[in-house]
Amino acid sequence: MKDMQTLYLIVPMAPLIGSIVAGLFGKLVGRTGAHRVAIAGVAIAFIASLVIFLDVKAGHTFNGAVYTWLKVGGVDFNIGFLIDRLTVTMMLVVSFVSLMVHIYTIGYMADDPGYQRFFSYIALFTFAMLMLVMSNNFLQLFFGWEAVGLVSYLLIGFWYTRPTAIHANLKAFLVNRVGDFGFLLGIGLIFMFAGSLDYATVFGKAQELSQKTIQIFPGHSWALLTPVCILLFIGAMGKSAQFPLHVWLPDSMEGPTPISALIHAATMVTAGIFMVARMSPLFELSETALSFVIIIGAVTALFMGLLGMVQNDIKRVVAYSTLSQLGYMTVALGASAYSAAIFHLMTHAFFKALLFLAAGSVIIALHHDQDIRNMGGLRKYMPKTWMTSLIGSLALIGTPFFSGFYSKDSIIEATKFSHLPGSGFAYFCVVVGVFITAFYSFRMYFLVFHGKERFGNAHHAGHHDEGLASEVAHGLGPGEKPHETPWVVTAPLILLAIPSVLIGLLTVEPMLFGDWFQGSIVISADHPGMKELAEEFHGPLWMGFHGLVSLPFWLAVAGVALAWLFYLKRPDLPEKLQHSFRPVYALLVNKYYFDRLYEWLFAGGARALGTGFWRYGDILLIDGLMVNGTAHLIGFFSRVTRRFQTGFIYQYAFTMIIGVLGLLTFWFSRI
Repeated sequence: MKDMQTLYLIVPMAPLIGSIVAGLFGKLVGRTGAHRVAIAGVAIAFIASLVIFLDVKAGHTFNGAVYTWLKVGGVDFNIGFLIDRLTVTMMLVVSFVSLMVHIYTIGYMADDPGYQRFFSYIALFTFAMLMLVMSNNFLQLFFGWEAVGLVSYLLIGFWYTRPTAIHANLKAFLVNRVGDFGFLLGIGLIFMFAGSLDYATVFGKAQELSQKTIQIFPGHSWALLTPVCILLFIGAMGKSAQFPLHVWLPDSMEGPTPISALIHAATMVTAGIFMVARMSPLFELSETALSFVIIIGAVTALFMGLLGMVQNDIKRVVAYSTLSQLGYMTVALGASAYSAAIFHLMTHAFFKALLFLAAGSVIIALHHDQDIRNMGGLRKYMPKTWMTSLIGSLALIGTPFFSGFYSKDSIIEATKFSHLPGSGFAYFCVVVGVFITAFYSFRMYFLVFHGKERFGNAHHAGHHDEGLASEVAHGLGPGEKPHETPWVVTAPLILLAIPSVLIGLLTVEPMLFGDWFQGSIVISADHPGMKELAEEFHGPLWMGFHGLVSLPFWLAVAGVALAWLFYLKRPDLPEKLQHSFRPVYALLVNKYYFDRLYEWLFAGGARALGTGFWRYGDILLIDGLMVNGTAHLIGFFSRVTRRFQTGFIYQYAFTMIIGVLGLLTFWFSRI
């Protein structure tokens, strides 16, 4: 057991050591040394996670402190690990996807002068996420939570000479602070009423906490766990980019493509989903909080998917699909289908990382042009990227027998069986979302890999993923042809394509209908959705064949067919529809005007408030009244006093006599 505890420590520490060496000693070890040590650290973490997975599968779990960081008032603040089946699932997903991204980065960032720095950041990102998922207490959870936010800030703004990158990382940082404020308040309430930050202790008191009430507004009592769970979920809304805190995620595309894959697939955005699943013993005791979760997830799943239909930047199309799929996961959490949410998190990590890295492969081949209107016909030039992109797209839209089908279809069915207020609306959103996902996914696929060749076309001024060393690279020149990217780019695509096809088929039964998450996830008897779903499950193959006649499948087929009609058969139709529905198109292109609203209301409001404090507080009150006013008052008294300082003895004597008379008068008046 002692050896296993050492192995637990190795998992997060190996990427941290790789990050330190690549970051602090990058010039000493060179570019090759930096990527070798960073990749070695993540590879060690993956291998160790695999060994721990097999150990947990054999029935060995662990929950204990590594060391005590602080003792205050009899309360221990520990750094510790909770190693159970939920943890090892996340450890494997995070370490494997991160390893693929690290390998891919060798090819993608080959010409960037910040090569060593980038490897240091992504290894540090992996360390932070592993610390988050392995934590056994809220203190360490919050540390990992904030650490992934900090490193994402550094990575989104990696190309710091670009104003758009600096704006994007600042936006991500500030929006996440909003969510983190709620998250911290939730943790504070837990500590105040439970007297501990340890998961096991808090979960053991869950029933006791459910009986307590709190007055948020005088005269109005709430069940304690309702505001606690809602506040915790507000933290998840920030990290997992749920409406209305979703605005930072599309702009995070300003970072290099490898970090887009890492943020959107296995780290950061999945942290909120994992946290809510981990907190299932608390969320199950508040139906109000669950209804709040399912409605927020439904709105995100549908309305963020609609935005993907009008994007022309290849990375932003995939980014909006991430937003939509995170909405699906959140709907599953609200429907008490926590295992389905984690299952979709896992399958999504593989095919979404695949789609992002495939998009990066296309970007490399086209000299950093990201506009899908400048692509087309790449199938014959980039066969490996084409095939892996097709696999990722089929998995994303939920094609039967692909991994995304098993997780996505399970979420739709679990929502159907849910009896929570808001579940009907959520079911409508996730079903309609299937059609929308299929349409925008294959819109991108057809425009990039099929149809006529449009690369070298300067008609569209696309967005460019340009590094410090490639700021003049804006697509292929006239007559220049693209070619397949090097093996360090395509090998991770192939390795990610395999689980994108098979992982759902192999794991759906134990993860959703077996006892894999027993002891890690708690579901109340009042929420029988997963049990009802299990009664209709007759094996993964049967589920796949049944999916061929289900409503979601035919909606997906309709979405693909419409994309084929619009972008291959009749490419004139989209422009005609755009003119016919100009107000709707403007609403989608402007992202429902949330950016403008937040800029006017919050950014503008903060500037107006700051101006008011400066003008009336600083200039008028502090400088004008307190500083200058005090000086003027002292000057006034000095001028008055100076009139009595004449230097004539008779005037001083006269003043003394007047003073004595005044004192005598006062004294006699008191007798």
